[in-house]
Amino acid sequence: MEPNQAPKAKGKPFIIISVVAALLAVYGVFKGYHAFTHESTDNAQIESNAIPIVSRLAGYIDSIAIKDFQNVKPSEVLVQIDPREYELALSLAEADLLSAEADLSNANAQLLSTEVNKRVSQSNLDIQEVRLNKAKTDLLRDESLFKDNSITRKQLDDTRSAYETAQKQVRSNQDQLSYAQSQTGTIKAQIDKVKAQIAAKKSALENAKLRLSYTKITSPIAGKVGRTNLQPGQYVQPGQTLFTLVNNEQFWVTANFKETQLEKLKEGMEADIIIDGYPNVSVKAKIEGLSDATGARFALLPPDNATGNFVKVTQRVPVKLSIQNLAEVKPFLKTGMSVTVSVKTN
Repeated sequence: MEPNQAPKAKGKPFIIISVVAALLAVYGVFKGYHAFTHESTDNAQIESNAIPIVSRLAGYIDSIAIKDFQNVKPSEVLVQIDPREYELALSLAEADLLSAEADLSNANAQLLSTEVNKRVSQSNLDIQEVRLNKAKTDLLRDESLFKDNSITRKQLDDTRSAYETAQKQVRSNQDQLSYAQSQTGTIKAQIDKVKAQIAAKKSALENAKLRLSYTKITSPIAGKVGRTNLQPGQYVQPGQTLFTLVNNEQFWVTANFKETQLEKLKEGMEADIIIDGYPNVSVKAKIEGLSDATGARFALLPPDNATGNFVKVTQRVPVKLSIQNLAEVKPFLKTGMSVTVSVKTN
């Protein structure tokens, strides 16, 4: 039996080698076809908007309503700054406004009183002018009668005295009317000034309300809180970044392709994305736009190639891809995760 089994044993390695060679050939054909119809890069990351949460006021933290990596909703209160100082400022602004409104009411009452005095002065002037005209007529008549010796000197003097008194009374009433008119103008100017003060104090009141509202630091979007390092009683400054809020509703991919790959890339092309951390998750994407500058140009210190030691380096151009099945894969997406992008160019 041993001579008959030897040829069979010698044939097994050949079969294995043939199968392996066939698999390698198929794999080579697949990779060649894939390379011909796709452009790929592993220099890519998942992106999202990271919003710094800052304090608009100076003050001491009263309470903290969030913790690390917590999901938050829009307008949800995150941090409460001690509001007592700003509540007092609001009360003071309200009192200032009430005082200014009281001044306006008082000025309006003075204007009304002055208008009444002006009308009374005008009426008195009209009466005195009538009396003056009568006194003048009496004087002219008595002067004529005196020439005819019809009246005595005393009667003429009394008539002349009454006329002069009427003249003085008219001048006095004219002065009173002028004073009332000037008072009216003064009070109207005062009213305009108080109205301007009221407008300023209303603005101050609104500003006090606004500053009081800033003591509640709220979430501008739905997202997830990053790392926090806050404690109640901690003092914060205006403009100080407290922590970062990541928008976990919107994600996209930024892939840095070599400049030699750009010839085949166009907007709207579909792409497959493999997440390094979740290789079995299928992410579908589409090219949304290509940058008009290389990634090096966005660096803090762009390279200067105008030197004698120039070494040509293949540049990379950022390409933005929108995720098409975002609702399905969103639980697996984390900002900054590395991915591999394969764009279907054919």
